[in-house]
Amino acid sequence: MAKQNQTDPSGFILMDFSVQPENQQLLGLLFLSMYLLTVLGNLLIVLLICSDAHLLQTPMYFFLSHLSLADVGFASVTVPKMLQNLLFKVRTISYSGCLMQMFFYMMFANTDNYLLAVMAYDRYMAICHPLHYATRMSQKRCLLLVASCWLLASLNSVLYTLMMSPLSFCSSQEIPQFFCEFFPLLRLACSDTSIIETISLIESYVDVLGPFFLIVISYVCIFCTILTVPSTKRKHKAISTCGSHLGVVTLFYGTLCWVYLQPNSRNSEQNMISSFMYTMVTPMLNPFIYTLRNTEIKAALKRYMFLHSF
Repeated sequence: MAKQNQTDPSGFILMDFSVQPENQQLLGLLFLSMYLLTVLGNLLIVLLICSDAHLLQTPMYFFLSHLSLADVGFASVTVPKMLQNLLFKVRTISYSGCLMQMFFYMMFANTDNYLLAVMAYDRYMAICHPLHYATRMSQKRCLLLVASCWLLASLNSVLYTLMMSPLSFCSSQEIPQFFCEFFPLLRLACSDTSIIETISLIESYVDVLGPFFLIVISYVCIFCTILTVPSTKRKHKAISTCGSHLGVVTLFYGTLCWVYLQPNSRNSEQNMISSFMYTMVTPMLNPFIYTLRNTEIKAALKRYMFLHSF
């Protein structure tokens, strides 16, 4: 039974970074610069892939374009509201707005997760089964894989939103986070959440560990295949095609573990910093990882600049 101090969920109060007032504008401008860099960097990759016929027809870059779109959405769901809180002291968010933010945050995060697994499978097929690569990774199959990533991520977000929507909330409605995250929001509920917590924990572990194990298995097979290649040059080429993806995978799951596998004894400020690394720094660095290590992306950038310089 719900507690007596429950209240209508008219809205919530988001936590702010505890910095000196004279430093808040500076911190806001820094975060704004990082957000613009994230959006411009990822959209540049999408533009290069869509404007280059060769890259667009390559499954790896087709998946990369969707990963970049998901990263833009991932950052755009949380950072603008955080900037509004920091620069203009608007810390409130409506109940419906909070649920929408939670929905899209989880959707884009899970899409990232699934796409990284699909990209690992693509590298597995390219290196371990090169003769069957063209037929196994046809344009139709690539479209199906990408559509499945977006659909599964959306259904996952619908599940969490439906579990959250009927809950009653207590009079204390300050979320100890700078955005509406599922578990901090769940802890504010006055309703019995034991069943929801069990379902969400099991589902979240399956949702994260499933793609992660697929990535690990794919790369175990890839490295076993590379070890059997006699030519050092071919070994280097095979490893180089996986380097950028491995860098993004390490960054994504590294920050994910930092956020969700830390002890509960951490204070709210530490939780916010960890979440900021996950929601902001990771999407910002992904374009740099792919452009700095990828010769084809750099060549496409040079062609694009050459064609549009006249």
